[in-house]
Amino acid sequence: MSRAAELASILETTASLAIVCHDNPDPDCLASALALEAIASDHDVEEITITYGGEISHQQNRAFVNMLEIPLESIDDTDIDAYDRLAFIDHSQPGANTELPASVVPEIVIDHHPGDPVEAAFEDIQPRVGATATIFVEYLRDLDIELTPRLASALLFALHRERLDFVREPTRREYEAALAIYPDADLETLEQLYGSAFSPGTLDAIGRAIATRERRGSSMVANVGKTAETDALPQAADYLLNLEGVDTVLVYGIVGDAIRMSARSIDPRVHIGETLGTGFDELGQVGGHHDMAGGRIELGLFADTADDADELLEFVSDRLSRRFFDTLNLDDDR
Repeated sequence: MSRAAELASILETTASLAIVCHDNPDPDCLASALALEAIASDHDVEEITITYGGEISHQQNRAFVNMLEIPLESIDDTDIDAYDRLAFIDHSQPGANTELPASVVPEIVIDHHPGDPVEAAFEDIQPRVGATATIFVEYLRDLDIELTPRLASALLFALHRERLDFVREPTRREYEAALAIYPDADLETLEQLYGSAFSPGTLDAIGRAIATRERRGSSMVANVGKTAETDALPQAADYLLNLEGVDTVLVYGIVGDAIRMSARSIDPRVHIGETLGTGFDELGQVGGHHDMAGGRIELGLFADTADDADELLEFVSDRLSRRFFDTLNLDDDR
């Protein structure tokens, strides 16, 4: 039995399903949630809710939700216990990258990020694939479920934003998935999504990152200050990666009650997920792929200076930069 057929067999005995996105969901997570909703509906699941924690602050992600009319519900407003089954999409570890407590264990897990087994009733974690959307395109084709223009557009945009736009280690499966759904996608909608404007907060964060950048060799660290927009960090990291001679970037800033980090690398010798793990695992939650990673350090570790954002950033900047550069074996003279 294929993995898609296994998933279908579980959904056939499910009356209600809560699809849990990771905190601050991106297009890969959201499109994958839509795909699971389509599969569940095709197998007569009567009640389906897509829920998430955090916020959606990236301007493209907000446009993605609005233009594709994705029905989302905050985790705070979702009675998780009322559902027959719980699915984690584009994340897998209970208590990590989700506002749900670690005691909440899903029955369905589908993800492309590396992680320990969860022992769910259905678990498909494929770290060698470039996007969770790729897995779902293959499920949909295997189950012979017809794609609507809305779902095809969502999945195609997700594939591009996750891997193909940046040519960041896409696998052949990403290209094959994109080719398979391209005929059903609404290209006018995709064009509008790519034209989404920067918010003032994101532009301010990128400007702060440019002004505070510190470089050693081909690596760079910068901070975006305090921002309400979590997605400003990866956008700042992507922007700095365009600087001539730079191939590895770490951007950090204060978001809510934590220091958030976003890292990128196009250096094949650098596994940026492992780099963040080595440098910061003892301080908070970190991890990611060969080319992109992120992390969160609770402000409780810096409680003495937490009241003033500028003072806190001044306090931690040298420490974060030094840890990052030391992990990359870059000293002050390089």
